[in-house]
Amino acid sequence: MVRRLDTQLDGVVLIEPEVHRDERGFLLESFREARWRELGVEAEFLQDTHSRSGRGTLRGLHFQTSPGQAKLVRCLRGRIWDVAVDLRRDSPTYGRWEGHELDDDDHRQLFVPVGFAHGFCVLSEMADFAYKLSSYFDPAAEAGIAWDDPDVGVEWPISEPFLSERDRTAPSLAEIADSLPW
Repeated sequence: MVRRLDTQLDGVVLIEPEVHRDERGFLLESFREARWRELGVEAEFLQDTHSRSGRGTLRGLHFQTSPGQAKLVRCLRGRIWDVAVDLRRDSPTYGRWEGHELDDDDHRQLFVPVGFAHGFCVLSEMADFAYKLSSYFDPAAEAGIAWDDPDVGVEWPISEPFLSERDRTAPSLAEIADSLPW
């Protein structure tokens, strides 16, 4: 039975799929629109994206402005620390974050709704990561906040991440708060 696991951030949903294992390997249902909607995944997905990263890579904290972008994410191979940060200024959890380990053993998924920044770091030697997106990737609407913003205070389980230039120079949440569309 697929299960919804509670999170501390309203709208963020952790999903534990039912994994059928035998001597051949495993089988799981990674998405069924009606069932996932019952679990609180409120989005129509338009694009799937796949990334591969090595140990110590940190991607984030990213979000997309208008029209916004919800994500349903999972780790296909390896192990990652996945983070969502609430950017909705009228939310009681504005500026707070939550992290979950996702891996290729329990196959948990995290739904990150519109109005949140998202990022992850790789804990295994290599990780393949899949995103279901509610809007098409649009470089003009791409934005982010600093992975190490002290006001947000994400507790990353790595000390010296491998970062893109964009992630290394991202602004703090305070620097962009007034421009957020939520």
